[in-house]
Amino acid sequence: MKETCWENAEWETEPEVHCWELFHENAKTGRYDKALTNEQVLKQMENMYESFPYKLKKRIQLPDSLSPTDRTFEEIILSRKTVQEPEPVKISLRDLRTILHFAYGETRDNKEDEYIKRPFRTVPSGGALYPLELYFFSNGHVEDLEAGLYHYSPSKNSVCLLRTGDFSDQISSALVEFQSNLAYQLSLFIFITGVFQRSTFKYRDKGYRFTLFEAGHVAQNINLAATALNLGVINIGGYHDREMDQFLGFDGLRQSTIYINGIGSGNQ
Repeated sequence: MKETCWENAEWETEPEVHCWELFHENAKTGRYDKALTNEQVLKQMENMYESFPYKLKKRIQLPDSLSPTDRTFEEIILSRKTVQEPEPVKISLRDLRTILHFAYGETRDNKEDEYIKRPFRTVPSGGALYPLELYFFSNGHVEDLEAGLYHYSPSKNSVCLLRTGDFSDQISSALVEFQSNLAYQLSLFIFITGVFQRSTFKYRDKGYRFTLFEAGHVAQNINLAATALNLGVINIGGYHDREMDQFLGFDGLRQSTIYINGIGSGNQ
């Protein structure tokens, strides 16, 4: 298990001092803040992964095509809702690809840009730095995928199998009590995680805010894509962060879980 940096990062504050207030004030952009040059930013980007490669893990290619939908954009927006009593349903590999692609997939290259060079994706990203990584767990509910924990690679249109097995109990334990049963009621858990340094090296503390903004963009895309496919979504913020990070194998500071989307039946 990776070291848990957060164990050495906690501090006590006076009751009237709130961390969010301190953070928000210190994450504001000042008129005289010194910015990195474009050359410095490009050099740093060249030393960072666009997406973790997981080279030693089994890679499964996703379908080339997306699932069709005959619903209008207006219908999809207006019919989006949080399902109350979801049930696990079978999800095709093409539907999985559609959800992941619309969530954070690549849309067009950017090779002509002198200082970015990375492909654009389906969501806006501060400086096109794309500090998020998507993981998902399914207990055999995705066709052609065995039960396990996976990582999504936008550039390769594929997923890597990180660990095989049924981790429903571990996920249930890491969810807050009133939502713990969701671990057994959903077909798919998508974990939106932040690799904060990809943004903070350029934008400092405000890069953390930008990472959270981006997670919201991705979550909304997941909601809309699943709704278009007649699936239901539950947006989950009620989890024990440190336990969930430990389950996923993160140190909790350099990479941490930001948001979870659970997908299941959508007929309610």
